[in-house]
Amino acid sequence: MSFSAEVKEELARHMSPARHCQLAELAAIMHFCGQYGETKDGGLAVGFQTENESLIRKGFTLLKKTYNIEDVVGIFGETRDIFVKGMGDLSKPVDTLFLKKTCCKRAFLRGAFLSCGSISDPSKGYHLEFVVNEEAQAVQLREIMNQFDIEAKIVIRKKYFVVYIKEGAGIVELLNIMEAHVSLMNLENLRIVKEVRNSINRRVNCETANIQKTVAASTRQIEDIMYLRDYYGLANLPDNLREMAEVRLEYPDAPLKELGEYLSPKVGKSGVNHRLRKLSEFADKLRT
Repeated sequence: MSFSAEVKEELARHMSPARHCQLAELAAIMHFCGQYGETKDGGLAVGFQTENESLIRKGFTLLKKTYNIEDVVGIFGETRDIFVKGMGDLSKPVDTLFLKKTCCKRAFLRGAFLSCGSISDPSKGYHLEFVVNEEAQAVQLREIMNQFDIEAKIVIRKKYFVVYIKEGAGIVELLNIMEAHVSLMNLENLRIVKEVRNSINRRVNCETANIQKTVAASTRQIEDIMYLRDYYGLANLPDNLREMAEVRLEYPDAPLKELGEYLSPKVGKSGVNHRLRKLSEFADKLRT
């Protein structure tokens, strides 16, 4: 099962105890994947355009809890009128009467994600999106997320409007708002593993680069010293430079700090670097 499917399974199992939250979630489901039409006997038929069986079950459960609708094939009379008036035109944004309370906005986002949302595998990247048919619906979704300080953006993809979040922190916050707490913990664990792995890779790359620089510098220093030995003679160098040259030739792989320990008297890293630089400058002059 994909991570997106796991999130939806968790959200489908969550049932708000308050009727106003149930109405907000049902309104989201109806507007993003619901449909109704006339039956032959003049009744109202209600359905959901989805292959997600968990979402269908939750939609029917919410219909029963909020409007006491059990037979979705034929809704008549006052129940029909109340239901249609409440849900309104399904191609338009959800009535703000359903979204007055913060808890209802949470429920609305939960229903929206169940209906038209998806999230990528967090081990590969961070991307959460809602795909809707109407721009006004996309704007409403973005505005509600913005009210929770989540930065969402809208892009047009073919004939659809996509509301998306690409920041890991924003996705975590949205999962928390929708009360997908198990999925949130799974995502956080994956984020931690990913961040540790990236940190290790950065450190290894940095250390590798430093080693390469050290090896290159050491090779160049030894070449200069050998040139001085062959064409000038180390014995002709000042004592401090001669000793430095001999120590470098004896310990070609040693770092600067360690080289300083072999000198008499001992010299710090900057002093070793200064002497080696002098040797290289001397060799360059000799070459010219």
